[in-house]
Amino acid sequence: MLSPVQIRSRIKIALLALTVLLGGSLTAQDISGKVVDISGRGLGSVEVLNSRTEQKVLTDASGAFVMGVNAYPVDLLFIDDDYHLHLETLEALPTAPMTITLKALEVELSEVVISERRAVIYGLRRLRDVEGTAIYAGKKTEVVVLDNVVGNLATNNPRQVFAQVAGLNIYDSPDAGLQLNIGGRGLDPNRTANFNTRQNGYDISADVLGYPESYYTPPAEALAEIQVIRGAASLQYGTQFGGLINFKFKPPPSDRKATVTTRQTVGSFGLFNSFNRVAGTVDKLSYQAHIQYKRGDGWRPNSGFDSRHAFLQVGYALSPRTQVKAEVTILDYLAQQPGGLTDAQFEADPRGSSRSRNYFAVDWLMAQVELQHKFSDRKKLSLSVYGLDARRDAVGFLTNRVSQVDDDSFGRDLISGQFSNVGLETRYITDYQIGRLPVTSLVGGKVYISRNAATQGPGSAGSTADFEQDIEAFPDYPAQSDFIFPNRNLALFSEHILRLGSQWTLTPGLRLEYINTASEGSFRRVDLDLAGNPIRDRSFRDDRNVQRTFALAGLGVAYKPRKYREWYGNISQNYRSVTFNDIRIANPTFQVDPDITDERGYTIDVGTRGKIKNMLRYDLGVYLLNYGNRIGEVLRREVVLDASGSPVETGRVLRTRDNIGDAIIVGLESYLEWQLHRLWAPADAPYAIALWSNAALTRSEYTTSEEAGVVGNQIEFVPLYNVKYGLRAGWHNFKLSLQHTIVGSQFTDASNAPRNPADNQSGTIGAIPAYQVWDLSLSYRRRSWTLETGLNNLLDATYFTRRATGYPGPGIIPSEPRAWYLSVGYTW
Repeated sequence: MLSPVQIRSRIKIALLALTVLLGGSLTAQDISGKVVDISGRGLGSVEVLNSRTEQKVLTDASGAFVMGVNAYPVDLLFIDDDYHLHLETLEALPTAPMTITLKALEVELSEVVISERRAVIYGLRRLRDVEGTAIYAGKKTEVVVLDNVVGNLATNNPRQVFAQVAGLNIYDSPDAGLQLNIGGRGLDPNRTANFNTRQNGYDISADVLGYPESYYTPPAEALAEIQVIRGAASLQYGTQFGGLINFKFKPPPSDRKATVTTRQTVGSFGLFNSFNRVAGTVDKLSYQAHIQYKRGDGWRPNSGFDSRHAFLQVGYALSPRTQVKAEVTILDYLAQQPGGLTDAQFEADPRGSSRSRNYFAVDWLMAQVELQHKFSDRKKLSLSVYGLDARRDAVGFLTNRVSQVDDDSFGRDLISGQFSNVGLETRYITDYQIGRLPVTSLVGGKVYISRNAATQGPGSAGSTADFEQDIEAFPDYPAQSDFIFPNRNLALFSEHILRLGSQWTLTPGLRLEYINTASEGSFRRVDLDLAGNPIRDRSFRDDRNVQRTFALAGLGVAYKPRKYREWYGNISQNYRSVTFNDIRIANPTFQVDPDITDERGYTIDVGTRGKIKNMLRYDLGVYLLNYGNRIGEVLRREVVLDASGSPVETGRVLRTRDNIGDAIIVGLESYLEWQLHRLWAPADAPYAIALWSNAALTRSEYTTSEEAGVVGNQIEFVPLYNVKYGLRAGWHNFKLSLQHTIVGSQFTDASNAPRNPADNQSGTIGAIPAYQVWDLSLSYRRRSWTLETGLNNLLDATYFTRRATGYPGPGIIPSEPRAWYLSVGYTW
């Protein structure tokens, strides 16, 4: 046992080491300069890339830039689509600010040549080791660059938007992209609830911990890129197993006072989408705003929707090193839900609908204020304050069995949720050296407070979108509840990049987390006899308060033997807190164990990425995901409380959500892109042909469980194979994309219940069969005009990706048949 003196000595050593890591001896140097054209005019938004470290900065409106470096020599690339590339090699820090003159291109480059040139510079796009005030070294990252996507952006088509992200499991959305439903590595895709979902770096889900579902999805037409970081994101962004998805909006142009873009889209089943954006920079003020209106009739009866979305962002440069930005997002939409189908109904007619009184509405308001300050280019601080005030309402026969006829004389089930939260997140990043060891350190903290309300009860007996309770008309309605969910979250996190020579980096990290999840309220259960008369009426109070404090740790390593080749590995702990909101929604086809608890585990990623001779780009990796106390679904007999409050079985078999046991998922994820035309064509050829493949092979298994017959079963939502491949081609300003998606069969519960095509009762139980889908897209750009068109589900495949236990079913939700779209855009 250590003596008090030894303990004090070790504490002092630890504090000294921490001080060195966080403060260090600051010996990094700033390279500064200005980029101009041949007339001496400053050029804004020119990319300045350190090709050795992949660090990038943009020139400001006057053409000025500052970049911090730790080691020499430095190769600086100056990149602008309207100018020749310029390379500047520095053996030491310049004695005076640099002046770089770029020569304008003699001809206007075609879209194909621009794409090719940038592909040569950047290779396979991923997040760099350091971007802004975030660290990504040694992590599995993928970036979707929206300018490179040839597809149906008006409907946020996830098959096309996320085509280059390996292994994502996708629920097809029936509402033209109003909601995004993606998962991966055995995670439920429903409303992307297993990812930490952000917009411009801040949380946008209903409640990050208490109800992490995303009812809002930013329009793809407004985005510059989508950043995807897998499980290792748990240290910087929160504890979710899935990692991070960050929707990053296009920035305002720094060299124009105003640009106006309009895009109008029409398509199958009455689709109309209007997207209109204005953006620019005037002196120190930058701004952008867009409005989107979207409507459609839906491809099934009773499936129309109507949506309005608005966004405003204003930024101001308080000084060359300090910027403040504020933004507001508003969304409201109303969608009619045609309900789910049984397997027998799907086989007979996937276009059928047995529900005409089901509606879903969302009203979303988000705001953020962010301060960014550079003490120097090697010392940066960001502070973000954000909040959400939102609600969602669902009314109809949402929780009744598919086979039950909708009796329009009876009240509908009404589920309402109100979400209010506020968060503060701050980050400080610095470069320094310990002796001759270059180090980048990030420290940060987060405070998050939310207060949600959830009610369930009888809605009106009408057939319109009426979201008011009608308890007076239906006092004995079987499922009624009224809850408040106050949640608190405090977190401290830190990560460091230790550069061991010119090729190796180590990235250790630690996150300390405090979570306080509570529920305050009651629920009422009324049991009816076969004639619909109440035979038992009970009310239950359910107040809970669960507090936990824990630490998550991780370590990443990267080896870069060559400029565009990298090996990486990472291990990070994960944690997912259970949500009380899910527990307290009554559903006659589904039940949740009231003793359900949090999940714990870890993720390991090992892979290699890069490019070979500007011809082959690749990202190959394997992973292992360990779930402890995994939450899943099994088939159990229904349990209710009798008059004395004791549990009794009713004899019915229901899907039950509970902690199933421990599980392991291992997989291979790969992305390959072969620039076929480089076999014969020069670098500036006006055409390009690329073959690409995105494949994931996954095995999963429950290793321990107290449930009978579960050990050895596969995990839900894990197809053995998930493959996308295709052809991309371009000639001058014309682009074509042909994509084939192949997904294997997958189970929807831990019991591994098979599919029964003749089942005509529930539609919620059984596997999802394998399916294949083809998509074809075309794009043409002429100066300020763009024209896009295509066919989704080209061969009109009949398939489904989801069995809903409640909204928007219950039952099978069929996927959309063949559909066309046509978009016309113009930019001033």
